Amino acid sequence: MQEILDAIMSGDRTEETYAGLTLPDSFDAVVVRKDEVDMFEGRASKDKDPRESLHVDHVPLPELAPGEALVAVMASSVNYNTVWTSIFEPIPTFGFLERYGRLSEAAKRHDLPYHIVGSDLSGVVLRTGPGVHLWKPGQECVAHCLSVELEHHEGHNDTMLDPEQRIWGFETNFGGLAQFAIVKANQLMPKPEHLTWEEAASPAWSTPPRTASSSARTAPR
Repeated sequence: MQEILDAIMSGDRTEETYAGLTLPDSFDAVVVRKDEVDMFEGRASKDKDPRESLHVDHVPLPELAPGEALVAVMASSVNYNTVWTSIFEPIPTFGFLERYGRLSEAAKRHDLPYHIVGSDLSGVVLRTGPGVHLWKPGQECVAHCLSVELEHHEGHNDTMLDPEQRIWGFETNFGGLAQFAIVKANQLMPKPEHLTWEEAASPAWSTPPRTASSSARTAPR
């Protein structure tokens, strides 16, 4: 980890430097655990304390699937859906992960006994999966939270209409509150140069309802 952090802090963004970095087999991540989903049973929502349900665990580094990117996270933030996940409301998120895991071999990786939370990040691309051409190791990025499969034609003109759209870090695993995150490469955008890591990880948008009109999709929180 220190080698990766040193490269990022040095300001060196050459692809060769980052492609040559050795990745660890595991990393630290903020998770909720499947065997604790009933821990707040009988409590009112206001009495459910995320400090009880969120854990910093050491977890294995997954393999990248086609179309994905591995990002070294420099900053993340607390999205409202992260709060929902932490108190298991309105339902535990593990049902999302189980359903997603049935979609494909690649999606099976998401169905785990822990859920890495977080739907925002700023960081540096470390690796990309097959089929990714726009993003290279060493590029600074931010990630939006809309994860889509785009196999259905309904989403080709408007990704919000993809029947397989999901919110990364909420309905998928490997979210942004971790040392590393896995995202679809089409979630990535260049990090604005004038923003700090922390500012870039706190975007002024919210996750819209699935029936939202185009004009509402970038409504501020």
